[in-house]
Amino acid sequence: MYSASDLRKGLKIQIDGEPYILTEFEFSKPGKGQALYRCKLRNMISGNQFTNTYRSNDKFEKADLEERKMQFLYNQDDEFHFMDTENYEQLFLTREQLGDNINFLMDNMEVQVLFFGTRPIDVSLPIFVDLAVTQADPWARGDTSGTDTKPVTVETGYQLQVPPFVEEGDKIQIDTRTGQYVTRVKE
Repeated sequence: MYSASDLRKGLKIQIDGEPYILTEFEFSKPGKGQALYRCKLRNMISGNQFTNTYRSNDKFEKADLEERKMQFLYNQDDEFHFMDTENYEQLFLTREQLGDNINFLMDNMEVQVLFFGTRPIDVSLPIFVDLAVTQADPWARGDTSGTDTKPVTVETGYQLQVPPFVEEGDKIQIDTRTGQYVTRVKE
């Protein structure tokens, strides 16, 4: 159990059987009375946010969260199949559950899957992934628009802006947090 004095940004707690993460936190001590803790919380399953104020004697249950190393196997329609690397159990997640992570998933990629009880709720990808460029338009020299980037498509179907020297067939490194080009990978 957590008390209100344990609250801080990033803490994961359980309220009414649902996991929440504190996204903002503010402490105030009025002249008289108890200290107040104003928190902005986000539901880790639905994404809904709300703000609430707690007193110093309030208690919170620790969220039953567990992270497991899993391997992405394949996708079939809108189902993405993963395998636990320790006990070889398989599970699938939907396109909605994965969100933008589907842009960077490669076969056999190892990821961290966050579970609430037995229910998978989030997938953490490696920070950087190396993907091959499958389509790159030639860059027009003398383009004076001020942007020295061009659009490319990588093997997962994701499109992003890269410097003009990147060509079709090159491997590039992408930051999965921002979805932006980092560098060209030498093989």
